[in-house]
Amino acid sequence: MQLAEPMSRLGTETAFKVLAKARALEAQGREVIHLEIGEPDFDTPSNIIQAGIRALQSGQTHYVPAAGILPLREAIAQYIGETRGIQVDPGMVVVTPGGKPIMFYAILALINPGDEVLYPNPGFPIYESMIRFVNGVPVPTPLTDQNNFRLDLDHFRASLTPRTRMVILNSPANPTGGVMTQDDVRAVAEMLADRPDIIILSDEIYDRILYSGEHFSITSLPGFQERTIILNGFSKTYAMTGWRLGYGVMPARLADPITTLMINSNSCTAAFTQWAGVEALTGPQDSVQHMLDAFRARREVIVEGLNAIPGIRCAMPEGAFYAFPNIEGTGRTADELADELLQKAGVAVLSGTAFGAYGQGYLRLSYANSIPNIKKALERIAEALS
Repeated sequence: MQLAEPMSRLGTETAFKVLAKARALEAQGREVIHLEIGEPDFDTPSNIIQAGIRALQSGQTHYVPAAGILPLREAIAQYIGETRGIQVDPGMVVVTPGGKPIMFYAILALINPGDEVLYPNPGFPIYESMIRFVNGVPVPTPLTDQNNFRLDLDHFRASLTPRTRMVILNSPANPTGGVMTQDDVRAVAEMLADRPDIIILSDEIYDRILYSGEHFSITSLPGFQERTIILNGFSKTYAMTGWRLGYGVMPARLADPITTLMINSNSCTAAFTQWAGVEALTGPQDSVQHMLDAFRARREVIVEGLNAIPGIRCAMPEGAFYAFPNIEGTGRTADELADELLQKAGVAVLSGTAFGAYGQGYLRLSYANSIPNIKKALERIAEALS
């Protein structure tokens, strides 16, 4: 059977491949410490679980509107409106099974063959994958530890061309943990001010996992809400990865075509998960702070431990739950070291190249694991490199 040509341009998310390799080693009796998967190790808060159970027991097992149930879209509109200081109508919200469909639908709906899309590199691999899938032209904007993994504004300015159709922003960022400052966001907005033809896809999935300051969205600036799609969801903030619940907030004129893509692909997002989402946004938020406090403590342990290993230097991440250490001093490539640590040390990490060419010389370690496991992993890494 011959696949359609666009399938040859699709990439993947390496975390799931490494997870499968790690599970295979565990099936052989090996102990593996998992620092590869970007998933909170906490259970979904009980009030959210109970809301999902109540929804199932009350008959919420049928089709619902393709854009999402109104109570959830209202809760999302209120949350985004209050935290970004903008007016959001529920009609501007489309609920999807996870956050990735918003990337997929936005790029599919807006990018023609030959259109250029600026995206962060190293960055979430699905950005580049989807740009290539629709025959767009991916234009990487490098993030480096010398700049604390913030956007290189000079490079960004130089990358803009008459063919630029979309700009993807991600802050706090996966895989680097970098955060765009308010000045960074304002500088980007100034560069795009006279280019109303450019749409911004602002991936804000880690907006609540921030260790200092407050999240600042480009939609908060005059004129940019009308040309920005916010991607967000429940997986990271509320430890709801398995519930598959995400959303996009976008100009009203885009909501209908994005909903049409939703109808053609998924029909709707599961009803009971949406009612759980209502509880997540409107119920107690103490679980979010509890997870953030735990991530902060783990961040200190993993960064200090990595910097104590000869050949490794690691910047302090300002958001998300990833460390992105430079390993050039070890004399290994990122792929070589990631494979060596899994096979010989039993520590599952990701090569920085899984996030783009500018990830060479780095590893990504998720510290969504316990402090004892993180310390054990650091000991194994140090031993493997000694």
